[in-house]
Formats: sequence, C-alpha cells, structure tokens
Amino acid sequence: MPRLLLIAERFPPDIGGLATSGSRIADSLFKLGIELDVLVWSRYLQPGEVQPLTNTFPFSVYRIGLYRHWDMTMTHTLNFLDWLHQQKPYDAVWGHYLFPAGFLAVWFAQTKGIKSIVSARGNDVDRGIFPPGDFARTQWTLERADLITAVSKELAKKIIILCRRDDILVIKNAVNPDIFNSKAALETKLSLRESLGISPDEIVLGFAGELREKKGQGFLLKALTKVRENRSACLLVIGEVRTTQEAAIQLYASQYPEDYKRLIVTGHLDEPEKVALHLQLCDIFLQPSVWEGMPNALLEAMACGCCCIASDAGGIPEIVEHGLNGFILPRQQLQYLPDAVLECLDLDPKVRVQIGIAARQRILTEFSPLQEKLLLQSVIDRLIPSS
Repeated sequence: MPRLLLIAERFPPDIGGLATSGSRIADSLFKLGIELDVLVWSRYLQPGEVQPLTNTFPFSVYRIGLYRHWDMTMTHTLNFLDWLHQQKPYDAVWGHYLFPAGFLAVWFAQTKGIKSIVSARGNDVDRGIFPPGDFARTQWTLERADLITAVSKELAKKIIILCRRDDILVIKNAVNPDIFNSKAALETKLSLRESLGISPDEIVLGFAGELREKKGQGFLLKALTKVRENRSACLLVIGEVRTTQEAAIQLYASQYPEDYKRLIVTGHLDEPEKVALHLQLCDIFLQPSVWEGMPNALLEAMACGCCCIASDAGGIPEIVEHGLNGFILPRQQLQYLPDAVLECLDLDPKVRVQIGIAARQRILTEFSPLQEKLLLQSVIDRLIPSS
C-alpha cells in the first residue's frame, strides 16, 4: 500500500477554507487506498510539543506546537519527520499550501530521495512573490516539486510564469451536495431564524467563513448600512471575526450602532450540516473578496441554492457566470456592492430562485467530490506509479 505524508498549516478543527480543503483531500486519499499520515502545526500546543494521536480521523494526524520563529519550527519539525520516516518510510510527501507546508514537503522529500507534490490554494503565490514574501523560496519550491496542483486556472497561469513548467494540474475545490442543499423543512428554518433573533420581515445577507479584510469586510459592512436605509435587513456571518479585525468592528459599532445590532455572528460551526442550514436562511450570499483562490464558502452557498454576489477575484469567475448562476462585481468596483445588493433585491423573487437553482446545478456538474476523487487518483498514479 502506498504511504504518503501530508503537511498542512491548518487542519480541522481549525477553521477556514485551507483546513476544510486539507481534510477533504486527506479523506479522499485515504479512501483511494493510501496509507496516510497528516502533520499540522498548532498554535495551541507548547513549542515543539507533539499531541498524542486521537481516533478523530481514520488516518494518523500529528499536531506539533509552533515556536515563535519558523526557523526553529522547521528544524524541530524535520527532526520529528526523520523519526516518522525511520519507523515506516514514506513514498511521497504532499505540501498543502506553498509556504510553509509546500516548502518543507519539497525539502524533506529531496533529502530523503522521495517524490513531492505541492498544492497551491489561493493567495499563497502572491504572498510569496511580493514583499515581504520570499520570491526565491517560492520559486525554488515550485521548480523542485515533482508535481504541482492549483485550485484554479488563474492560479495555474501565475505558477507557469514563475517556474516555466506546463504540467500544472488544476484540481478545483469540491462540495458534498448531499450535505449542502436546500432541503431543510420550513419549520426548521423558522426556528433557526427565531433563535438567531432574525425577525420575519428581515432580509438576510449572508457571509461564511472568517470575516477579515481579504474577504471584503469593509464592503460587507457598508452593504449592511446602505440596505438598512431602504429596508429591514441583517448581516449573518456564518463563522467568526478574525481577532485582528475586532478594532474595525468596534469602530463600525460606534459609528453605526443600530446597524451593528443587526450584525449576527454565529461563531465557528464545526458541523457542515449546521453551516448548510444557516446558508439556507440567506436571501443573498455575498463574497466580495479582494483576493482569493477558489472559496469553499461560495461553492457551499451555491450548492444550497443561494443567489450570490461575488467579486471577480482569483478563481471566482471560473465558478460564477454573471447573470446566469450568480452575479459578478469587479474588484475595482466593490464600493458599489450596496447598490448591487439593492438591485438584486428588486428582482422578481422567482428570478432569484431560478439563479439559485442554476447555481446548484453548476456545483453538481463541475465541483462534485467524484470529479475531485478522479483527479486525485490521477495525481497518485503519476506520483507513485506502482500504486
């Protein structure tokens, strides 16, 4: 049985799309018959501490505490990986995100004479090539990896420019349509609305994930304020506010106290079924990202039949066809998000429903777990031919 090590910076119960995609890929690899170990760094352990294995996953997950600086973290992690490799050698190493996971995966693989694969997920390329990123390390990682996957065609083009190789495999994110759907009973939805303090006449603007500037936090708050000038509305954040953005939220609270009261933050929801149920409450889902890879949250909202307004960042135009299964607002015009929301609300409700139906159909045809699984099998066949 092929043996593979997956290195990730985030992995459940960590929040965010990086953790979600890492878990989904690991689960798919395990179901393909790969003997899998996952190594993930943790901010909640003492520096260098290795958390004992648990039975949460059907494969081994090792969590190792971060030091203050990456040089010490990397050195200690390599010592631990040396020990794991001695116990039972790996055939290949998978780095999920370019840095730090991708770089360490390629370095470790090179020192052990085994294969490596790097998975570029989103803004990891931009963070690496522009200051204060490390262009040389990013380029070295991409040039030395045996295989590279990218989550979107847009990201693959950037990688081709960086390392002059044309063998980049695009593996788009996937969504389980059985979990993310629009089938919740009306009574269940009404009960959830009531528990969240959403009045029957309120329009629900939705956002999912970690609220921060990268995701267009400022534009979302402005949309809430502008929409509330015209009708009763709330902004439902299905997730959390990043701690570094709490000052900005408090400033908004002081400037627009009444609007702030209609900012509803659920906190992290660890069950996908709960996320799906909350998405079904949204009249319009908003994804005004400033930069992006291929957002899981948008895919999940579309799978739930939401009418979505998104920016054109990253791979989003590879998901949303403007006017057919959602609406696209150019990044340079995100200041007009409030107007776009009001225009969408003025549409015949039947039109919004039809757009939601088309959105779900898009997910079913192009972003299913089966398609991702087939592509992952092709990756393993190339990486470990004997498998």
